[in-house]
Amino acid sequence: MNFQSTKMLLRLSVSKKIALLLFVCASPLWIQAQVMTSPNKNLTFQFELTANGTPTYQLSFKGKPVVKTSTLGLEIKNAPSFMDGFSITNSAQKSVDDSWNPVMGEEKTIRNTYNELVVTLAQAKNNNRYIRIRFRLFNDGLGFRYEFPKQNDLNYFVIKEEHSEFQLAGDHKIFWIPGDYDTNEYAYTTSKISEIPSLMKKATIEINSQFPIKNLAVQTPSMMKSSDGLYINIHEAALINYPAMSLNLDATTFKMSSHLTPDAVGNKGYMQTDAQTPWRTIVVSDKATDILASKLILNLNEPTSYKDVSWIKPVKYIGIWWEYFVAGKSTWAYGKENNVKLDQDFTKLTPNGKHGATTEHAKEYIDFASANGFDAILIEGWNIGWEDWINNWKEEVFDFVTAYPDFDVKAVQAYAASKGVKIIMHHETSGAATNYERRLDRAFEFMNENGYDAVKTGYVGPIIPRGEHHDGQWMVNHYIHVANRAADYKIMINSHEAVRPTGLNRTYPNWIAQESARGTEFEAMGGLAPEHTTILPFTRLMGGPMDYTPGIFQTDLTYYKTGGNQRVNTTLVKQLAYYVTMYSPLQMAADLPENYNRFPDAFQFIKDVAVDWDNSYILEAEPGDYISIARKAKGKNEWFVGGITDENSRTATLAFDYLPKGKKFIATIYADAKDANWNEKPQNYTIRKVVVTSKSVLKQYIAPGGGVAISIKEGTASDMKGLGKL
Repeated sequence: MNFQSTKMLLRLSVSKKIALLLFVCASPLWIQAQVMTSPNKNLTFQFELTANGTPTYQLSFKGKPVVKTSTLGLEIKNAPSFMDGFSITNSAQKSVDDSWNPVMGEEKTIRNTYNELVVTLAQAKNNNRYIRIRFRLFNDGLGFRYEFPKQNDLNYFVIKEEHSEFQLAGDHKIFWIPGDYDTNEYAYTTSKISEIPSLMKKATIEINSQFPIKNLAVQTPSMMKSSDGLYINIHEAALINYPAMSLNLDATTFKMSSHLTPDAVGNKGYMQTDAQTPWRTIVVSDKATDILASKLILNLNEPTSYKDVSWIKPVKYIGIWWEYFVAGKSTWAYGKENNVKLDQDFTKLTPNGKHGATTEHAKEYIDFASANGFDAILIEGWNIGWEDWINNWKEEVFDFVTAYPDFDVKAVQAYAASKGVKIIMHHETSGAATNYERRLDRAFEFMNENGYDAVKTGYVGPIIPRGEHHDGQWMVNHYIHVANRAADYKIMINSHEAVRPTGLNRTYPNWIAQESARGTEFEAMGGLAPEHTTILPFTRLMGGPMDYTPGIFQTDLTYYKTGGNQRVNTTLVKQLAYYVTMYSPLQMAADLPENYNRFPDAFQFIKDVAVDWDNSYILEAEPGDYISIARKAKGKNEWFVGGITDENSRTATLAFDYLPKGKKFIATIYADAKDANWNEKPQNYTIRKVVVTSKSVLKQYIAPGGGVAISIKEGTASDMKGLGKL
């Protein structure tokens, strides 16, 4: 054999070995590292096992690190952990690109496109007990969850802690509230991650029913911005039969890790296979507008199983509510006593003379709602028990069916029906979830009997069962039980003081809104910073619609001469803009009717604005600074624009390129006056009409703490005559 023949044989042998090596490495029984890219190729994800069999992952965006190598796993009580000792026994990938239509939403149709990797991990040392980790990589981020298939060696187990890590790449700017098991009603702090330890004490302000996490932790959704221009949001999706997740924080290494809410005995979750955790979500982009436009969290929730959703409708409402906070003339309670029981005769209480929910007062609100085109009114304080309802850890506090002596349920309902107005029921539980569950069916039957098809629930105060938390597994299941049971009675739910939302309005579309953050009521209890509502859409609203209760026109609360010097820290026009920037299919005009009567021209925007949408366009955004959004009304050729700013004035640049090309429309622009300010002359505004097309661009001044609101409608040539063109 000559030299050339020998070389050829050697090459052939080497190539066969390389081919064999490639085959072995590609086998799912042996592979240790897998890479996946998003459909648009901007995001790159890598999964890998360490030498000791610990699952890890990495995520980058356009080559920039988002999450550096981070470990995954769960610690189990009285059983071997799901932390290490794993080998990969199978992996599978697939791509999905479809769409779906929400019952109500910011978009008529939502696209759902992602690449998926499912890795099966077995522990040889534990009889090949196995779990799966499912990763979905979207164009705007990553979702992953743990799955526990039914198997001989895995039936029931108790979670001691989940250890999902998020190793951040730097000392990011972060918009945060303290980690807490019972409340998400803190004010936001903006800082560097490294500054959080020194700011935590100040940020942990006193709130009714709070339980701050002892170690350094923040809540989700956690919104961050890196020094190299990435916007990063960490939250969760599809929180079902599991405690809510906060984030432990190492402010030196910039590592976050999951921290689950414990139950009354300190356990974090009770699982029975088949089972899975909620999705852990990381939304990322180099554009802030993409964060607000993301539907990743909704897409990770399951479609609804409801066969009929025709009864689920958007609602614009007013209510006997704000006057309890500001006017000094009304109370929830009927009597002067402070020690009552449900089985006593409430007609024998001493009337305090300030009860707000009377038959006659309700009729006044019904008249206003009917005259101004509102769908419904909320009446709080109609039912017995408000005399000693709060902070007593009292279980039998409300019965949800018995009215005070001065409120005639039948008469009010008949009057509302004659005016074409619905009544929204109010079920405050005072945190006594056990009492509510015992009485739930009777309460919903009462609603059906009296024509109520929506209810605002509340969970103010410490939870009963005592020792449980608002964000624990027991209460998570309670909220879902209420939504599910309400659907049986065709009732819509608006929950307050509940766990922060995680996109479950897709699965339970009658759970149409939540509070679950610091809303308008706090403007009467210490105030909200002007930047607050430029942060909320990047944090709390990532998980679902919020009943923020906007529309306050009388922002200087000394007007009511109650002795306080409180004020709402916005201009009047910013309150109008909230109906567009703070998405919800349930929107309240929260101020007193007499204040709307003082500003009828500005009130027209609230009367006109839609609450359900075909399309949404995020025009401008920067968390903590400003947001401008345009939306098309569901099924109409009408558009509405809202723009808001923080404590600084700015000039918004608002394009109209979403309008149909070649057509003209009339835009009514509600703007801050040049001398307006959130704390001086907040009620000074201008209203003007102009003709706009898809080529129009508006440069609009926004006052400190102010906003801009625009309604855009079709008009005839005569309607447009004499109007300026933009």
